[in-house]
Amino acid sequence: MDAAASLWTLFASSFLAATLLPGGSEAVLYAVLKGHPDTAWTAVGIATVGNTLGGLSSYLVGRLIPRTRPLKGLAGVQRYGAPVLLLAWVPFIGDALCVAAGWLRLNIALAAAYMAIGKLARYAAITALM
Repeated sequence: MDAAASLWTLFASSFLAATLLPGGSEAVLYAVLKGHPDTAWTAVGIATVGNTLGGLSSYLVGRLIPRTRPLKGLAGVQRYGAPVLLLAWVPFIGDALCVAAGWLRLNIALAAAYMAIGKLARYAAITALM
């Protein structure tokens, strides 16, 4: 697969991995880096953008959930606010954090920034370890 197609696949994989759908983008990142090592930092950027946009889709799902009664597990998000989204990349809890942030109506710009920082750090660490 050529570099452009690989990067588009990485974007799609990264986006879907950050939604409520199951999936992981690390294997796709690994394949891109092995096949096109010259695109390493471009791949990190694309994976970060895709994964952040996927996290924001979960945030928007949270905004759509009626606020008739509190969701379970909101204490950490209420206590720490948007900075807790630095952990949005963590499997299983990351999606819940993004949904909770949306439900709580946290500032979307701050939410996106903290998500992006955490996701960038993860992808950069994976790339550096390779």
